[in-house]
Amino acid sequence: MSLAKILWVDDEIESLKSQLLFLQNKGYEVACLTNGFDAIDYVKEHPLDVVLLDESMPGISGLETLAKIKAIKSNLPVVMITKNEAENVMEDAIGSQISDYLIKPVNPSQVLLSLKKILDNKRLVSEKTTTSYQQEFRNLFMELNSNPDAQEWQKIYAKLVYWEMEMDKSDSPEMREVFQTQKDEANTEFFKYVSRHYASWIKPGNSDAPVMSHSLIAQKVLPNLSKGTPTFFVLIDNLRLDQWRAIQPIFAESFRILTEDSFYSILPTATQYARNAIFAGQLPIDIAKQFPQLWKNDDDEGSKNQHEEEFLKAQLKRLGKGDLKISYTKILTNDAGQQLVNNIHNMLGNDLNVIVYNFVDMLSHARTEMEVLKELASDERSYRSITKSWFEHSPLYEALKKIADKKVKLVLATDHGSIRVNTAAKVVGDRQTTTNIRYKHGRNLNYENRDVLAFRDPKEAGLPSPSINSSYIFARENTYLCYPNNYNHFVNYYKNTFQHGGVSLEEMIVPVVVMESK
Repeated sequence: MSLAKILWVDDEIESLKSQLLFLQNKGYEVACLTNGFDAIDYVKEHPLDVVLLDESMPGISGLETLAKIKAIKSNLPVVMITKNEAENVMEDAIGSQISDYLIKPVNPSQVLLSLKKILDNKRLVSEKTTTSYQQEFRNLFMELNSNPDAQEWQKIYAKLVYWEMEMDKSDSPEMREVFQTQKDEANTEFFKYVSRHYASWIKPGNSDAPVMSHSLIAQKVLPNLSKGTPTFFVLIDNLRLDQWRAIQPIFAESFRILTEDSFYSILPTATQYARNAIFAGQLPIDIAKQFPQLWKNDDDEGSKNQHEEEFLKAQLKRLGKGDLKISYTKILTNDAGQQLVNNIHNMLGNDLNVIVYNFVDMLSHARTEMEVLKELASDERSYRSITKSWFEHSPLYEALKKIADKKVKLVLATDHGSIRVNTAAKVVGDRQTTTNIRYKHGRNLNYENRDVLAFRDPKEAGLPSPSINSSYIFARENTYLCYPNNYNHFVNYYKNTFQHGGVSLEEMIVPVVVMESK
């Protein structure tokens, strides 16, 4: 491993000989200069890992030198060393993207710690992450094998998401493989758990049922309404818990996060079922009964989510909240997003503003179809990254920033998540069988029982029956369902794409977050 190259710039460099010797003995290669002009020339001509820069020097100040160094090599870490503790000097230095800030007199250990943070941070974090996960591995193993209930599964999945994102800091492929094995085992156990309990969750009056799609607004949105404070309920379609965690720091810049929680998407974990259930406050079977002219099954023509506002108003009326002043906005295009930016101030006079933002769902579907997006979002880590990049530059974020200085409440949620599929399973059905590859309904379905959760009677799953003798099947874990026709083509086409509709932690346990303006 090559020596780290340090440049130390200080007009009193002679008094720092003991410090320089200490660093050299620790394995650093240290060059010394006494003024900013020479430092700027040196940076142009020599490869460096870190610059230690005195703030107060004759000729050209440390801050001026810093600006010129950054203009030459913007990513070169610079540690500012100064006698001056004035707040404005510190703010100028920090605003100029220094990597650390030390106050004179500095001792050798301070300098060494600063260098280690900058140069060895990734290695140290990686080692710490690996060690910490090794300690947590057994705890998670025991939790998975202790017959967890619905709330405990939410906690287990939150821990798995935490460690999955921590593993981004690890450069140990072996440890990431161990983690993936544990996550796969968790999904196997979760599938068994849902298979045993789902039908009882959706029975009316079951007080042991977790918060699910059809109880979300009543239990997680309406309790946050208060007179004189507009509440914004933002539903970002198809947002997994790990994707929320990726964009959480961006929200935290503008809003105070009060609670981070999760709830269960109903089955199928698909937009026309889960999102309609959220806004109607009912299971699909009940929506189809109450609104027979509005409910559409998979094989019906036309959009399946055109009546969310109507469903929402009916739910509010049923809950005795029909007098609330509300707005409902659905964003399907970037132009509609820009209209939201221009219009969001007009919503501050409402009690409740619902904003449905479809971008993440479009991204996941487009990813299946477009090779470029397959490259951009090839795994969970890159999917989180592309979600974060989208949100940072989205009209949604721009709009929310415009109300961050007003007194508002913000509830953020989703309708369902998605999972990267890689295990194909064969399903045979008649011409009326649906095409979704994570769930199917139809008559005369033939499948391997081990591959799916099956409801021969749709009523048991809270679902309408599109035709006589229809049954529903939901793919388990990372399985996807393909027909025998052109089987190999579709197996290869959908392998390693993000899909939704089935039973997995990623699809079913999804975020609901409450925030307020700072």
